[in-house]
Amino acid sequence: MQFESLKVFCDLVETKSFTKAAQASEVTQSAVSQTISALEAHFKSLLVERSKKNFRLTSEGQVLYDFSKRLLQTYSAIHSKMQELKHIVSGTIRLSTVYSIGLHDLPPYIKRFLKEYPEVNVHVEYRRANQVYEDVLANIVDLGLVAYPVHDSKLETVALRKDRLVLACPPQHPLAKLKMVKFKALNGQKFISFDPDMPTRKALDKLFKEHGVVAEHVMEFDNIETAKRAVEIDCGVAIVPEDTVRQEVANQTLAAVRLEGDHFRQLAVIYKKNKVLSPAMKQLISLLKESL
Repeated sequence: MQFESLKVFCDLVETKSFTKAAQASEVTQSAVSQTISALEAHFKSLLVERSKKNFRLTSEGQVLYDFSKRLLQTYSAIHSKMQELKHIVSGTIRLSTVYSIGLHDLPPYIKRFLKEYPEVNVHVEYRRANQVYEDVLANIVDLGLVAYPVHDSKLETVALRKDRLVLACPPQHPLAKLKMVKFKALNGQKFISFDPDMPTRKALDKLFKEHGVVAEHVMEFDNIETAKRAVEIDCGVAIVPEDTVRQEVANQTLAAVRLEGDHFRQLAVIYKKNKVLSPAMKQLISLLKESL
């Protein structure tokens, strides 16, 4: 019996899904089933009650999970400590990020990180916010990058920098001529918005409510790139992080106008509680906290 088998078992218990356990362990779904069968044969015990509707551990399965989790955490801690003692920064980091951070904030950090630590392989997945949380909780990735982090008792959250929010509009739009736009001027404007379940949309809805703005959401998207394209063709205006429209402002396809007051989008790294961070993961988090 190997540690890999115990990891597959723990991933299955935590995800309650053979498909997600296969993703987390980077094996096939068939391999997950075979691993569980092999463990059951080894311990001569039924570990998991399988059915289409329910996933449940047996008493023996719960015992194996509890002890396996401790063993895996201890093994990871030993491996991490050995690397630290030898000043080794290597291995693989699996990273899940929301589109806006992954496309605009992350690239210069990854470039600098890989230059300093060429022996580290960083694998990046671009996902919706809810999927980033799911990936982290299911051990499919090591770290997640999100905006407006949501508190979860199963997660550790490391605050990063804040993005200033601006009003993005076509250069010919009347509001584009202003140095600063007041919230009352946003009433009656057509808004290009994010999907209602996205953290950024929820934060903006709260901001509108606080300032008495009645927004007309003419279009809703799940990513910032599509939203910007809609603003460029004058379908409406949008409130977005300033860094995400720098290129368009430079190309004069969009204007970015400061909002009344100071309003920012908080960025954060999330990872599963009790997760043993490798030296490579610690170095990446440390770098992400810096301003480049």
